[in-house]
Amino acid sequence: MSRDALVVGINSYKEFERLESPAKDAEAIASLLEEYGDFRVRRLPEAKKGGAIRVSRKFPVSVKDFEEAVLKLFLPEANYIPDTALLYFSGHGWLKPLGSLQEGFLATSDFNPNLSNYGLSLRTLRWILQESRVRQQIVWLDCCHSGALFNFQENLKEADPGNLGEGRDRSFIAASRGDEPAYAQLGSEHSLLTDALLKGLDPNRQPDGCVTNDTLVSFIDQALKGAPQRPIFGNSGSQIILTGRNPVEFEHQVTEGVCPYKGLSYFDFNDEDPKYFYGRERLTDQLVEQVRKKNFLAVVGASGNGKSSVVRAGLLYQLKLGKKISGSDQWSIYIFRPGEHPLQSLAKVFLEPNQSTVDRAHQLSKAQDLINSGAIGLGQLIDANEASRVVLVVDQFEECFSPSCDSVERQQFFECLLGAVENSNNKLCLVLTMRADFFGKCFEQNYAGLAGKIQDNLVAVTPLNHDELKEAITEPAKRVGLEVEEELVTQMIKDLEDSPGSLPLLQYTLTELWNKRAVNWLTLSAYNRLGGVRGTLQKRADEVYNSLSPEEKEAAKRIFLELTQLGEGTEDTRRQVFKRDLVSAKQSQELVEEVLQKLADEKLVITNELQEKASESGRVAVVDIAHESLIRHWPRLGSWVDKNREALRKKRNIEKSAQEWLQQEKREELAYLLQGSKLAEAEEFRQLYTDSISLSSVAQEFILISQIERDRQHRQERLRKRWKVATAIAFPVIITISALIFAIQENRSQEALEAVFLDTDTTKIIKALPRVLNQAREHKNRVDNFESADDIEGAIVYYSKHQRDIDQAFAYYRQIVRATGRLKKQIQKNPESLEDTYQKIDEAFKEAEESLAAMILKYRIPELKKYLFMKPNPEFGELLANTKKTDFENQYTEGALRTTYEIVMLNSGAGADLNNDSHIRDQQEADQLPCKVLKEIERLWREATGNRCGWYGPQDIYMNPDCRELDINSSTLTISIFDFDSVDAVEKRFRYCGILSPKPLALGG
Repeated sequence: MSRDALVVGINSYKEFERLESPAKDAEAIASLLEEYGDFRVRRLPEAKKGGAIRVSRKFPVSVKDFEEAVLKLFLPEANYIPDTALLYFSGHGWLKPLGSLQEGFLATSDFNPNLSNYGLSLRTLRWILQESRVRQQIVWLDCCHSGALFNFQENLKEADPGNLGEGRDRSFIAASRGDEPAYAQLGSEHSLLTDALLKGLDPNRQPDGCVTNDTLVSFIDQALKGAPQRPIFGNSGSQIILTGRNPVEFEHQVTEGVCPYKGLSYFDFNDEDPKYFYGRERLTDQLVEQVRKKNFLAVVGASGNGKSSVVRAGLLYQLKLGKKISGSDQWSIYIFRPGEHPLQSLAKVFLEPNQSTVDRAHQLSKAQDLINSGAIGLGQLIDANEASRVVLVVDQFEECFSPSCDSVERQQFFECLLGAVENSNNKLCLVLTMRADFFGKCFEQNYAGLAGKIQDNLVAVTPLNHDELKEAITEPAKRVGLEVEEELVTQMIKDLEDSPGSLPLLQYTLTELWNKRAVNWLTLSAYNRLGGVRGTLQKRADEVYNSLSPEEKEAAKRIFLELTQLGEGTEDTRRQVFKRDLVSAKQSQELVEEVLQKLADEKLVITNELQEKASESGRVAVVDIAHESLIRHWPRLGSWVDKNREALRKKRNIEKSAQEWLQQEKREELAYLLQGSKLAEAEEFRQLYTDSISLSSVAQEFILISQIERDRQHRQERLRKRWKVATAIAFPVIITISALIFAIQENRSQEALEAVFLDTDTTKIIKALPRVLNQAREHKNRVDNFESADDIEGAIVYYSKHQRDIDQAFAYYRQIVRATGRLKKQIQKNPESLEDTYQKIDEAFKEAEESLAAMILKYRIPELKKYLFMKPNPEFGELLANTKKTDFENQYTEGALRTTYEIVMLNSGAGADLNNDSHIRDQQEADQLPCKVLKEIERLWREATGNRCGWYGPQDIYMNPDCRELDINSSTLTISIFDFDSVDAVEKRFRYCGILSPKPLALGG
């Protein structure tokens, strides 16, 4: 919490008698504010003495310097605005006659009525305070006539903060009324008011060690009751904490830097969290009693009622202490969430910590085998445990009913748990926590008697009552030496009593209050500024989101959508995902990591690690939304989910099918792949939602392999028809033998093709390259038979007749360029690993790029020439209005511009848009563009437009005012074809190809 003070003490005057006490008074106030108030103090005038800054007793203060200092305090120009601003002034005051009225001034050293120089007008000060955005405004004036600040009743009215802190909290103290002088105190080194201020601000005089504006006014009023001058006061708005005892002086009471609240997290089962867990003592005792008597317990309640916390920090912690049930401190306790694969999650809880990766993987394999065998296997794991009793907690049991959880595995999981409980002879105690709105799901099937079991052993978690809420707010604060305003407690309880499921919001708001605490107090004014219980989370989430860059915002939106599980007849809930699945073609791993870190730092998401059998490291990173309250109470996220609900359902269905496919041993079998309408729907999804909702990498691969298999099936069908015709004519035996040989060869070719096209491991790619390169040559030789280089129309007609075969040759060479280019970069990073094969890879790369360029120049460039040099007028084409990049070539009218786009971006050319999202997202895509093709396009456009239009303009690759032919906001050909996000990668390619000089062009001249 930022607290600034301007302390002014003026001894030196030209027109007045010199004063002795103001500088001493000001320095005493400044020192006290620094020591006990955590204020950042500026002194005026200031002087260095012994290396320390003090209020100068000799230096003057001009009206200009004083006004600038006051403006900087209350109306700072920069974005920085303090939470609290305090002005203390000690010096001469002056009343200037205005007819029948008088105007008050705080006199400065250059006071001179003859020059109309009086000092700082109190009317100006009032205006500054009214305009200031500082929430807590404090003004103490120790001078004659200082009460003029309060001469107008409307000033006090304007100080009213209004509803929920929309106004200001203000505290004004003046030494005397507007028509009265102020007095020094005989026998004291300080003035009458300042002496009372110093005593009243001393927190050691207060029983609770804290001074507020209210207690200060009360003290001064009593202290100066019989004095010749009567200070006047003006407090409005909420209470302001002024000073508090230094934490160093009472370390036994204050735990420095420890927040006793949990934000959106639950109170966990550990050594720290239970210390601050209050409000559930009665319910905890009830749960302990259930465990004492029974071996099954279902803790059910609304989302946000604290089920996880009361089980973890209440029940389990009490069992660990062993004071309520004798011997429970020796029991074994396991906690887990079922997730999408509950059997796997159950197996992982039995892993021993601090083992090597290999040992953990071996142990996990054995545990998983036992769990997969059902109740008997789980029973063996329980029997093997040396403890007299094992408590197994399935937290957030409702995850078993998520659409992503396989129904067969769900049934097996329930049978395993309930069967083990039944046969464990009371050694196993099973505890479930579940959202109440999922209870009905337990009745949808028999589920091994689950519904009846829950009904007979259910403990409902109801909202906290008034006293429990008060305890949850105040008791954790006491543990760390914090004080909580009674008014704050009253208001929070009032806001929460009619809001079931709001405990996470309570904890989050209390955490934010702790972050913004004044000294060691949690205050109502800070609560009001946050927006109350409901406004805090929304406001904070919006602040974090708005602080992100546009690119980061898109990534954050996708992350939150991925972390939301759509309800099936229930409310939406949270969903745990692998961090790797958040990376997409549009959002790199680096970007996702950066955004996740920012969201995790702000406690909006939680990152963790799980054991994964298939992972090389044995650990895999997962991400979770901090709490379902974000889904229910953050309007922005709710809007995203509602707008994308149908698309998300389709996406999850595709990804679920992809995961099922991934778990199959024979993934290439047609039965496991997308076919017919399902494949068409997946392809349509990619087309419609490329820019907004990305599929996981596994789903992308799943669709690609399904497409390859479909295309292979089509080829086989065409071949079958040819065989049928050939058989009807003659030579059945020869044809059959030939077909058999061809099928074997095609099968081998398909394996090689998949190795390169699917980017599998490096060894397979290197092994497959010769075969795929040979296939590419065969395709090229089969169709590359047009020889007349000058026959533009002939080349266009030839391509039209043989487009499918030529495009297929393009595809082979493109993929070889992509795969070998990637391998070359890997070798450059680790030259020792593949040094022997680098030359072969480089040769394949060069041959593929050269062949691709040659075929594009021969069969695609002629169409560009036709439009550029058409008689009598060239047909340049134009960008259509109201189109977007995802309209691909359809964003242009027919002509040279559209043809250029097709040549560089689509599969009927260089196909640089590898992931079909209309963007060049990275350097790998840009490097698909053959240099010869780019140079020829540049040459032709320059020739056709009198050197006006090309990839770049006179000063950069963005603007070209001379290019009238494109007429797209004076853009270059680069901006006409690629979007701004693609420019960096494309520009690097231009420089590599020599189209641009290696030295970057100056942007904007």
